[in-house]
Amino acid sequence: MDTTDSARTAAAPPAPPAIPSAPALPAASLRLLRAAGFVSNFDRFCITPMLLLIGTQLGVSLPTVMLAASGYFLAYGLMQPVWGLASDRLGRVRVMRMSLAGAAVAALCSVVAPDAAVLIVARVAAGAFFAASIAASITYIGDTVPAAVRQRPLSELMTAFALGTAVATVVAGALAHYVSWRLVFALPGLIAAYLALALRRLPEPPRAAPGALLAPFKVVLRSRWQWYVMAVALLEGAVLLGFLTYIAPALEAQGASATLAGAVSALYGVGSMAASQTVKRLVGRWTPVRLIVAGGVQMALAFGVAAASRSVPALVACTLLLGGGWSFMHSTIQSWATGLSPAARATGVAMFGLALYVGSALASALAAGPAEHHAYGGLFLTAAILTVPLTVAAAVGRARYRG
Repeated sequence: MDTTDSARTAAAPPAPPAIPSAPALPAASLRLLRAAGFVSNFDRFCITPMLLLIGTQLGVSLPTVMLAASGYFLAYGLMQPVWGLASDRLGRVRVMRMSLAGAAVAALCSVVAPDAAVLIVARVAAGAFFAASIAASITYIGDTVPAAVRQRPLSELMTAFALGTAVATVVAGALAHYVSWRLVFALPGLIAAYLALALRRLPEPPRAAPGALLAPFKVVLRSRWQWYVMAVALLEGAVLLGFLTYIAPALEAQGASATLAGAVSALYGVGSMAASQTVKRLVGRWTPVRLIVAGGVQMALAFGVAAASRSVPALVACTLLLGGGWSFMHSTIQSWATGLSPAARATGVAMFGLALYVGSALASALAAGPAEHHAYGGLFLTAAILTVPLTVAAAVGRARYRG
């Protein structure tokens, strides 16, 4: 090589580091995490297409039986920091196994519930136990996968979550209509019992030695960005998860069967699964802000369509768009949340989950009254309007974040 070539070599800028094409996580481990997330979402969404049927068979009103759903969401949210703290101290896998064993028992209680009061208590308990699975699986990926490619396995998890939602709503609507709604609650209970044993094969990731009991909360709550992202999650839970609960009842109010309502609701999962594959390809090519805005546009359009019409074609379009919006927006915000407090990652992710599910519980509870009077147009219009500040807050915050 001559001196000219040497000078050119020295002056050339270094090549950018290659982004790994796959997460540093064994496929078997990812399958177990996906299964835990799947059953958690199955249990959380299976009641949606059965609300009117359960109310009729137990002789209670829609707002009363809605307490089983909103109470579930609330317990699911409130237990997030408890399980997050336990996960930081005891380990991700141990907490998932403990919680899934409790969830199996709560599911059995839901199956044999003789009246609405017992069912509500059983569903609240199920929400409290199933609350650990998704947050722990997300935290596990945060512990084991580099930040540059973390959104890819997170998108795989989102696909499993969406599949749980889709299967739950289809299976629940059909089984409740043709067999019994009690059988629906037995299915996630059996899967949870199996996973409580199968997760023994999942290696526990290394973590820092636990300090004082409340030290993780001090780390998390000192972060201004943690508070900001929690506020975004609260609004996101209210806008999407809270109002999503009323897609099936809105269809049934038009005379549709529980089976059809469940099938249409399941398209939310189909939309989410399809969009998650697109999101995986776009990570690294699109900025997080662009992904968030794309998700917000889909969500606003979805609720706008539902506000204009509650026909089957309109709600099919609505649920597909909501699934797409969730994959674009939520996986991006979720990936952001995993990096806010690395020293107390499980607690940070859990606080994010707390805000998300408390928002969904509050929205679903507040909307129960108007829903009983079939004021679904106004409900979905409210959701469409709320999507605007949600998208702006998430996009602006992510653009300013430099962590």
